[in-house]
Amino acid sequence: MLRFFHIAWLLVLVILLFLPSTSFAEIRVFACEPEWASLAKEIGGSKVETFTATHARQDPHYIRARPSLIAKMRKADLLVCSGAGLEAGWLPILFQKAGNAKLQPDKPGYLFAADIVPMLEKPILLDRSMGDVHPEGNPHVHLNPNNVLLVAKEMTKRLKLLDPSNAESYQSQFENFSKKWQNALSRWEQQVLNLKGKRIVTHHMSWSYFIDWIGLSLVNTLEPKPGIPATTNHLEALLQQVRNAPVLAIIRTPYAQDKASEWLSEKSGVPAIVLPYTIGGTNEVTDLFKLFDLSLQLLEEINNVKR
Repeated sequence: MLRFFHIAWLLVLVILLFLPSTSFAEIRVFACEPEWASLAKEIGGSKVETFTATHARQDPHYIRARPSLIAKMRKADLLVCSGAGLEAGWLPILFQKAGNAKLQPDKPGYLFAADIVPMLEKPILLDRSMGDVHPEGNPHVHLNPNNVLLVAKEMTKRLKLLDPSNAESYQSQFENFSKKWQNALSRWEQQVLNLKGKRIVTHHMSWSYFIDWIGLSLVNTLEPKPGIPATTNHLEALLQQVRNAPVLAIIRTPYAQDKASEWLSEKSGVPAIVLPYTIGGTNEVTDLFKLFDLSLQLLEEINNVKR
C-alpha cells in the first residue's frame, strides 16, 4: 500500500512538472482602485493575479493602511494607481511598511495613470483656502474612456518588461481589448450627442473627465470647495442657480453622502442620481465596458424624460 501511494505521489509530481507555466499567474498586481484591477485583467488575463485596495463604496482619498494591504503590497510585482495625490492619505504608509523595491517610482512596477494621461484642473496657485485641491490636477482620470486606452497601452509595456516570457500574450490581449474598446467608444460617442451642453450639478469634482469627454456643462458642485461638506448658505445659492436655467441631473458617486443632493433635488425638482463611478458601483458594473454603458444609459433615460 505504501509503495502504491509513493508511486501515486511521483506521478502527481511528474504531471505538475510538465504542466505549462502559463497555467499559473505570473504577475501580482496591486491596484489602488477597482478600475485599474479590471484593466489589468483585460490585459493580463490568467497571467496576472489582481488585488484591489479599495472598492466602489469607499472614497479612495480616505482609507486605512491596514496590515492586509501592507502584506499584499509586499508581494506585488506591479502597482497601478490613479495618482495625482488621490491616494496620498494612505499609499505612502504602505510604501514605507511594505518596503517593496520593485514598486519604486523609477521601476517598471510603478504605474500611475496621472503620469500617462492629459490632466485637467491643474491649479496655477495653491493654498489651503482652496480646499482639497490636487497640485498635479484632478485625479479621477478613468472617467474619460480615451484615458483608459492610454493607460492600457502603458500597462501592456510594463507587463511585457516585468514578464518577458509572456510578452506576446500581453500584446495580443491588449490588441483585442483595444479593438473592442474603440468599437465601444464609437458607439458611446454617438450616444452622448444628445447630452452635449446639458447642465448638471455634481457632489464633488469626481466627474470632471466624464463631463469634459461628453461635453456637459457643470453648474456647480454641492461642496463649496473640494472636500468641504455642503453648507446651508452654499446650497441656497446653488438652488437659485439651478432655478435660473434647466438642469439635467444632480450626480453623486456610490460613496458620497446623499443628504445634500436629495435636499437640492426636493427643492428644485431636478433628479438626483447615483452613477456607478467605478467597477462594482452597481451589481451590473462588472467591467469597464459596463461602467460606461450603464453611466450613459442612466443619463440618457433622464434626458429622454426631460425632452
